[in-house]
Amino acid sequence: MSAPSRRLAPHIPSEEPVADGTVSVDERVYEAVSRALLSGKLRPGTPLRERALAEALGCTRGAVRKVFTRLGAEKRLVLEHNRGAFVPNPTVEEMRSIYRARRIVEAGLVASLCGQLNAVQTEALQRHVQAEYQAMEEGRRADSIRLAGEFHLVLAHMAGSDELLSYMQRLVRTTELYKALFDSVAATVCAPREHQEIINALLGGARDKALAVAMAHLDELEQRVIHGAVAEREVDLVSLLAGSSSTPGC
Repeated sequence: MSAPSRRLAPHIPSEEPVADGTVSVDERVYEAVSRALLSGKLRPGTPLRERALAEALGCTRGAVRKVFTRLGAEKRLVLEHNRGAFVPNPTVEEMRSIYRARRIVEAGLVASLCGQLNAVQTEALQRHVQAEYQAMEEGRRADSIRLAGEFHLVLAHMAGSDELLSYMQRLVRTTELYKALFDSVAATVCAPREHQEIINALLGGARDKALAVAMAHLDELEQRVIHGAVAEREVDLVSLLAGSSSTPGC
């Protein structure tokens, strides 16, 4: 087996500096909307209004529209013609399909990296987990969710395939949103511990164990997200029926 790339996986930036060192308007708006989505405060189906966001962020509606298009391509917003942008409300089947794809891809990724990490790569992974712990301890939920997803992108980068990294970015961005929408705040504490277990398994060189740890991590995450989504919809239905039963004449 050839050794994986020795390149360090960089932080996946969400802000892009322009020539004078400042952050471009588009990237600033993208970062703001992304953080709002990952905060978990926007519920499925919530409409995002161009005018209101443009006023709140001090930018043009055109800048907001460009960001909506970008987030729509990433499947982190649903764009409907003549209606606008909405927070996704994925079905259980759609979510299971995405997690199935992640398991297939990441099984190959873990198998290729098992027993192959060098000292520089190991240090980069350990630093990333420490950043996850810090975000968790400081109560920065949006950062915790972003960092949890980026851990898997760091691994993908170390495999040395740009095509793999690009596909993983699409999958991870989608599941980050699922986690923000449907996973509990308390469950955020699991990610850095489970990621450390994955590192330890990769360093141990036992492929079967490494695969078992990595797949158990994804299985647990999927189960929590699906459970949260089903529970939220049950609450919505109960609220709807309660409102109907109070209608005069019923």
